[in-house]
Amino acid sequence: MFRKLAWFLVLSLVFALASSAQDVGDASDAALFNGQDLTGWHMMGQQDWHAEDGILWTEGKGGWLRSDQQYADFVLHLEYRVTKGAVSGIYVRSAEQGEPAFTGLKLALLDDSGQLTDLHSTGAIYGAVIPLYSVGRKAGEWNDVEITCIGRHLTVFLNGNRIHKIDFDDPAFVFSEKRPLSRVHNQGYIGLESHTNRVDFRSLRIQVIKPAY
Repeated sequence: MFRKLAWFLVLSLVFALASSAQDVGDASDAALFNGQDLTGWHMMGQQDWHAEDGILWTEGKGGWLRSDQQYADFVLHLEYRVTKGAVSGIYVRSAEQGEPAFTGLKLALLDDSGQLTDLHSTGAIYGAVIPLYSVGRKAGEWNDVEITCIGRHLTVFLNGNRIHKIDFDDPAFVFSEKRPLSRVHNQGYIGLESHTNRVDFRSLRIQVIKPAY
């Protein structure tokens, strides 16, 4: 009797894990940018965002571009390229009001190829976590970014290199500059920063694992 019960529990666990994996794998992959206009986005601050020929770009005058929808768990993929002296970023789980780099997270994007990494360099979780590698390409070259945000965990790949694997509740990040990662919300807006000089984005796609409530 005990053996049958044990086998039943094992099979139930296997089935549950398989079902969960299938649910994640079946999550749809959708375009966040239609390549033609700003449908699905809202300009916050300066109205300096443009869309043409499959490219979404900012003049770098300030403010940010936020998604119309909020997202909880997802895989975000996009490509970007900076111009000389450009500064920008990708926001994750940010609030509509307040500074999006600190109401959520900001993955910093700069024209700093080949330079040493710090809390504000390309690939850094701004003011909180230094990237493992400096792998941003030179100004004018396209870079590939993949951001996976599930529950309290964040993984980031830049140009095929994993530069972050983070647990928001890790005690190591309690004293992060201005905003401990433990305060990061479980959902929020995705955004793109307009800061300094032109930055281009393209091929923005998202796989929603768990929708916002």
